[in-house]
Amino acid sequence: MVYLKSILGCLIFLLFLSCKKDAKTSSLEVIQKEETVDSFPKLVPFNGTFSKTPLPFLKEKKKELDLYLNSIWKDNPRLSGGFLVAKNGKIIYEHYQGFSNREDSILLNSNTPIHIASISKVLTATAILKLIDLGKLELNQKVTTILPLFPYQDITIKMLLNHRSGLLNYAYFTSDEKIWDNHEILSNQDILNLMNQHQFPLQFKPDTRFTYCNTNYAILALVLEHITGLNYREAMKKMVFDPLQMNNTYVFDYKKDTATASQSYTWRNVRYKFNYLDDIYGDKNIYSTPEDLLKFDLATYNPNFLNDSLKKQIYKGYSYERKGIKNYGLGIRLMEWDTGQKLLYHNGWWHGNNTVYLHLAQDSTTIIALGNKYTRRIYSAMNLAGYFGDYPLGGINEELKHYDSIANDSIPQPTLIKKDSIKKSKVSFRVEDSISTSKKLISDSLKKNIIDTLPVLQKLNQDSILRTPASKNFQDAL
Repeated sequence: MVYLKSILGCLIFLLFLSCKKDAKTSSLEVIQKEETVDSFPKLVPFNGTFSKTPLPFLKEKKKELDLYLNSIWKDNPRLSGGFLVAKNGKIIYEHYQGFSNREDSILLNSNTPIHIASISKVLTATAILKLIDLGKLELNQKVTTILPLFPYQDITIKMLLNHRSGLLNYAYFTSDEKIWDNHEILSNQDILNLMNQHQFPLQFKPDTRFTYCNTNYAILALVLEHITGLNYREAMKKMVFDPLQMNNTYVFDYKKDTATASQSYTWRNVRYKFNYLDDIYGDKNIYSTPEDLLKFDLATYNPNFLNDSLKKQIYKGYSYERKGIKNYGLGIRLMEWDTGQKLLYHNGWWHGNNTVYLHLAQDSTTIIALGNKYTRRIYSAMNLAGYFGDYPLGGINEELKHYDSIANDSIPQPTLIKKDSIKKSKVSFRVEDSISTSKKLISDSLKKNIIDTLPVLQKLNQDSILRTPASKNFQDAL
């Protein structure tokens, strides 16, 4: 009997150890999963110090900024939004006016998230670059190694970041009703599926020239999702927004946020309706505030923001096929002068939202302007760079003239920039005609299963830059 009790005791003890081991293994697995989630690279809030800004300098700048405010913003019914100027890590000027929702008389303030349009690309690029910095991704890695459905073998992550991929703008090919039903909300995955299904011809051989294209960043958002295992909204929240305490920043969700998000308006105060392109993220669809974007900008000064080698690659130009001062880095626009002076910035435009972000690192200055009522006056904030550094303003004014030529406050009609080649041939396109032509070219290519239309698509892209605040198919091209 004693013998049996001893055997039974041993069995119970072994069973207990087995259970404990299983429990420990399960616990370890959970911990490993949590560590995987927590191991995502996160931005770190700025914890350094800048030199103190002299009081006489601040007084002088306040006078200049007062003049700017009074002449451009204050009491101007065409402007709704806010702008902020920071020097040496401190806000030295800030102003807000207008409505986040005119119909409900909800005033806009410093905590009101506004659609930042293409400034979203700066944040998307940063998340991708953090993954590269951590070794989870390579800059020259082919996209096909991450997204098997991606049909273009020679395009790399870097080409998506610097807009040298040659991809066709998704707003163009989805405007063809034979390709996409515009009554259905388009997703990033839909874009990838359509490219895989239809094998759209590229605009040019990858890495041979620059063409700004939102498809690049819609695909980068999918890359971010694949590497992190999270959807883009959650990945950006964990990697960027939460660590930097950007409490008024989020990625718009068409299914949840259409009623609560700040609205955007035409210059005549007509609300822009959301459309089938309004659930695409990566290239746009981040809502934020000037103060939150300042938190991001300050984080870029941290030594551990990115490694030095990667930083140098972000802030250099990659496209010198055409002469001029304007270029594009990795998720940032830049102007480069022969003097060695460099201006880093990114603008945006989506529906009635016009946005400006200036990163003047050598002057420790940040300038941010966000608007939710369509007006080109928002872009005048670029001129403020000259208040803080030795920037040849002629280049900036040329940039502003460019905006003047593609949009006019008093004439919100489709417009077209005509290049010399068009003038010589006396040919002009209306925006609708050009989109229609693009759709027909794509359709013909699909029917014939050839890419004979590629040279024509290239010429269409070179000769006519399609931008209009009135077109539902207009995609932010700033």
